[in-house]
Amino acid sequence: MVNTGKAVESDRELMEQVEARIADSLDRFSDRLTRVEVYLNDENGDKPGSDDKKCTLEARPAGQQPVVVTHKGATLEQAYEGAAREMTALLSSRFEKQQHVKGGESIRHLPGD
Repeated sequence: MVNTGKAVESDRELMEQVEARIADSLDRFSDRLTRVEVYLNDENGDKPGSDDKKCTLEARPAGQQPVVVTHKGATLEQAYEGAAREMTALLSSRFEKQQHVKGGESIRHLPGD
């Protein structure tokens, strides 16, 4: 779901673009996520400014607390692209750590040369 602040002019094309990019980026985690929320905002409104477009991306892994990333850019596209990359990295790291089983094979058990 994509949400926009008052200062963001949203249209159907923007919403579809954002949804497609986020869905594509997080597709490999889809079976582990219950919900994804996108929040787009323009922090300066009508006033010009660099990196004033912000995307906050919230993902809810099943049975866990939500995780959130925020990325700012000069354009909305830069903001949501950056947030998608950051969320992908965060979820990859989080799920890899969960798969790592404590007490696995030790180097002491590896065959010698």
